[in-house]
Amino acid sequence: MENSNNKKLPLNKKNVKSAFIYTMLAIWALIVLFPFYFMLITSFKSYGEYNSEQIPSLFTQNPTLDNFINAFTGVNLGTYLLNTLIFTLLTTAIMLAVTVLAAYGFARISFRGKTAAFALLLSLMMIPTELVVITNYVTITNLDLRNTFTGLILPSVTSVFYIYLLKENFSQVPDELYYAAKVDGTTDLKYLFKVMIPICKPTVVTVTILKVIECWNSYVWPRLVTDKEAMYLVSNGIQIIRESGFGRENIPAMMAAVVIISVPLIILFLVFRNKIMEGVARGGTKG
Repeated sequence: MENSNNKKLPLNKKNVKSAFIYTMLAIWALIVLFPFYFMLITSFKSYGEYNSEQIPSLFTQNPTLDNFINAFTGVNLGTYLLNTLIFTLLTTAIMLAVTVLAAYGFARISFRGKTAAFALLLSLMMIPTELVVITNYVTITNLDLRNTFTGLILPSVTSVFYIYLLKENFSQVPDELYYAAKVDGTTDLKYLFKVMIPICKPTVVTVTILKVIECWNSYVWPRLVTDKEAMYLVSNGIQIIRESGFGRENIPAMMAAVVIISVPLIILFLVFRNKIMEGVARGGTKG
C-alpha cells in the first residue's frame, strides 16, 4: 500500500503543475486575443449602435457589413492595399535572391577572408537602427527617390539576420552531397536550387513569411519617404484614417479597415505556423 501511495503522489503533483501551466497559458491567450476580438466585434456594429453604447458591448445583436463597404468608399483603402502588395512582393522576392545567394556563399564556397567577412557582416547587427534609417533617408533623398517604389524597396532588400539564419541551416547539409555534385559536374547555382533549397525548404519558407509580415507592417520607413497619399502603404493609410474625420467619427468603419488589413497576415501565419516553427528550430540547431 505504501509503495502504491508513493507512486501516485508524484503523478498528482505533475497533473497539478500541468493544470496550472495550461490555466496560465489560457488566461494569457485571452488577454492577448481580447483586443483582436474587440476590434472584430466593433467592425460588425452599426454606427448608431456603437454611438448609443455608454459602455462598449462585447456582442452585437444586429451585425452589419456596411462598415467594410464604407472602409473602401470612405478612404483610398484599395490603393493602400495595392501599394502594400506591390511593395511586399517585390521586396520579398529581391530579398530572397540576395539573402539565399549570400548565405550559400558563406556556407559552401571557400574564399580568402570568408570568416572575417562573415564576422564583419554580423557586426552590422550592432549598429543602432536609428543610424541606419538616417543614412538610408539621406541616400534616398539625394538620389531623388522619395515617393517611389524604388525608394521604398531598396533599404529592405537584405537582412543580416536572415543571411545568418540561412547560412547556419545550409551548413547543416552534409559536405559529401556537395562534393558528389561537383564530381558529377554540377554547378554551384544548380546545386543550390536542386539540393540545398529543397532540403532547407522550411527555413526558406520561414524567412519568406517573416519578410512578408515585416513588409506588410512596415511603418517608420514608408512614413519617412512618402508624403503623397498615392504612395501610402496600409500602415500609413491607417494612421491617416485615424487622424482624419472619417476615422475619428466612424470608429466601426475604421475597425473594419483594420480587420481587412490584418486578416491576410493572420491567415498567412495560421496556414504556415508549423513551417515557421520548424524553420526557426532547424536554423538554430547545429549538426
